[in-house]
Amino acid sequence: MKIKKLIIPVAGYGTRFLPVTKALPKEMLPILDKPLVQYIVEEAVASGIEDIILVTGQNKRAVEDHFDYHPELEEWLKKTKKPAQLHEIRKIAQLANFIYIRQKGPYGNGTPVLNARHMIGDEPFAVAWGDDLFSCKVPRLRQMIEVYEKYQDPVLSAVRVAAEDTRRYGIIEGLEVEKGVFQIKRLKEKPGPKATDSRLASIGSYILTPDIFDELQNTPLRDNELYLPDAIDRLLKRRSIYAKLIEGEYFDIGSKFGWLQANLSFALKDKSISGQLKRYLRKI
Repeated sequence: MKIKKLIIPVAGYGTRFLPVTKALPKEMLPILDKPLVQYIVEEAVASGIEDIILVTGQNKRAVEDHFDYHPELEEWLKKTKKPAQLHEIRKIAQLANFIYIRQKGPYGNGTPVLNARHMIGDEPFAVAWGDDLFSCKVPRLRQMIEVYEKYQDPVLSAVRVAAEDTRRYGIIEGLEVEKGVFQIKRLKEKPGPKATDSRLASIGSYILTPDIFDELQNTPLRDNELYLPDAIDRLLKRRSIYAKLIEGEYFDIGSKFGWLQANLSFALKDKSISGQLKRYLRKI
């Protein structure tokens, strides 16, 4: 069965970017002239996804508005003879079928996935967080979907990290079954370099099968939060799960430095401003 649906949880508070995220969802933080969440949607569409399920919360109206039509703005762009910009904003609403669900239940990254159960049914599906950005020749989700299509089992995205970063990420231990594809044996949460030899970090995107929902339903809360990795760890005891080492550049937009890195990287690839930016960087 083809993977046509993507869940993007966007209900978080974005506390690491306060005060700007008091009113602006962190998923709407700009990378150059587009919000972060639009890059994720465009990547998904390029990977064959048709339905985008955004699990939202309070103060996330800007996300919904962004993927809607804006008749007043469109009329203004017509009057001011700006056809390129008119085309650009119109096509945003046409990227995919957008579905919005309000997050309900305990805090934690497992809850938005469980909230979308009725929209998924018995299909495999994708999940991507709204603060992880990849720049790849082949879209990150496409790379993962190809692994799923071969093995018909859940797939986690992975990147290699430095030893010290094993304290920050969930770490995958497993057997490399083909280049860049690992059959997972264990998932260790932020173990630190002394507790694992692996430097393969699990980064927040997944291809999941519908049996994850029962695991989520039965996963005990941890610190009053429902964690998706805990449910995946439970599922690992019953079936094979794989990890795909993503070929491309990863940006952790959950941190200020990662957001700045992404803006600089994308700007240096933008012909309209790269020369000016390079001159400025040399100057400072």
